[in-house]
Amino acid sequence: MNEHDSRSARCVTRRQLLGGIVGGCAAATLPWPARAAPARSRVVLIRDRDVVDGNGKLRAATLEQMLDQAVTRLLDAANATAAWRRLLRPQDTLGIKSNVWQFLPTPPELEQVLRKRARAAGVREERISVDDRGVLGNPVFQRSTALINIRPMRTHHWAGVGSLIKNYIMFVPHPARYHPDSCADLAAIWKLPHVAGRTRLNVLVMLTPLFHGLGAHHYDPRYVWRYGGLLVGTDPVAVDSVGLRIILAKRRAHFKEERRLQPSAKHIAIADERHHLGTADPKRIELIKLGWADGALV
Repeated sequence: MNEHDSRSARCVTRRQLLGGIVGGCAAATLPWPARAAPARSRVVLIRDRDVVDGNGKLRAATLEQMLDQAVTRLLDAANATAAWRRLLRPQDTLGIKSNVWQFLPTPPELEQVLRKRARAAGVREERISVDDRGVLGNPVFQRSTALINIRPMRTHHWAGVGSLIKNYIMFVPHPARYHPDSCADLAAIWKLPHVAGRTRLNVLVMLTPLFHGLGAHHYDPRYVWRYGGLLVGTDPVAVDSVGLRIILAKRRAHFKEERRLQPSAKHIAIADERHHLGTADPKRIELIKLGWADGALV
């Protein structure tokens, strides 16, 4: 496992992912089909100490460099231009699925970088759109051949955490129908015809994550911290799995004890086990860490 704490990996089990906690080292066996073990999912964590300044303002140039470096390493490309051209084609129609939650929205600086990189890859401006709650009625999303999924990581009243998997809930006309059982089956949305197979890149924004909340739409600045990171991958389950581990580690550090998420973030493990959307098992995730290492928590 590349640059990964093997002891921590051994301590993350299926039960803990389902329960939204990390602790103990009891083994659990995932019910993989009887076939050759699939390749590991690659996730890149890139961090920069100074991407968020002392006043909480983002440094756009640093953020742009971070995203380029992460995508280049994710794809083992020669350079950022080559990497983006692998992800996007000139004939694509691109929907950038953002998140507009008022307290912790997708940074507009990142949205602009994605537009810029799509244009550089040959996608025409009129075939690029950034949207969240209006995706079903957005003509670009209706015609999209490619999607990029980008949102900040935070605790969530119904799903345990606001994840990349959760970010696609606006692709259904009645999102509340996916709230029961801690939003367990969010991954089913990814199988819908207007979504399935279109996501080229997932970016979980870990610049100032929210690690604790109480009630719907609760935000308290005491429970965010300057992590200064981005998690990038083509497998949304693997990216969310790493993000969840970071959130749980921060909760342990802050509360000085294991503090379960209420509700649990079990939709991430279920996306793997039941829906086969990707891998949540840390043993099958190749985590590559770039940049600032202090306080990575993973």
